[in-house]
Amino acid sequence: MPNAKSFAIILSLSAAFSAVASAEPKGKTLAEPAVVQHLLDCRKLASDTERLACYDKATAAMESATASGDLVSIDREQRRAARRQAFGFVLPTLSFLEHGEKEGEADRIIATIAEASQDPYGKWVIKLDDGALWTQTEPEALGRRPHKGSSVTINRGMMGSFFMTIDGQGAGKAKRIG
Repeated sequence: MPNAKSFAIILSLSAAFSAVASAEPKGKTLAEPAVVQHLLDCRKLASDTERLACYDKATAAMESATASGDLVSIDREQRRAARRQAFGFVLPTLSFLEHGEKEGEADRIIATIAEASQDPYGKWVIKLDDGALWTQTEPEALGRRPHKGSSVTINRGMMGSFFMTIDGQGAGKAKRIG
């Protein structure tokens, strides 16, 4: 039988489980996975005995679903890290990573350059500290050459475009290449 502390942990985890419930398009509410919804429905039972039995059954189902991989939970920091790693790729099925974020928060990253080099066409190829590779789409001249440790901001533009600003210099179009 779960104690009060276990019960509180289980309820708080159900919110995390629901974060990956579904990959609904942006703007739509995420549906709770059935196993999580069953747990939440236990709150509606008036009888303490029935409610506890319901929680016991529902938590066992959640434990089984987690063990089998049918239910995966991630917290806000894990979701943000995954969203950052995917930033720049067009992956509409990962829109659940933006659930609960403030408007525009998922439209920009700020990072540090790990490596910077120019391709044969004069376009800068930038490797970020998280391993993401970006390149200029137009060979724009920069007043200061990017280098390891430079600050880079990449903003989402319209129609799938991205703009990269290096060390506060003017923004140029860029695309993610790896």
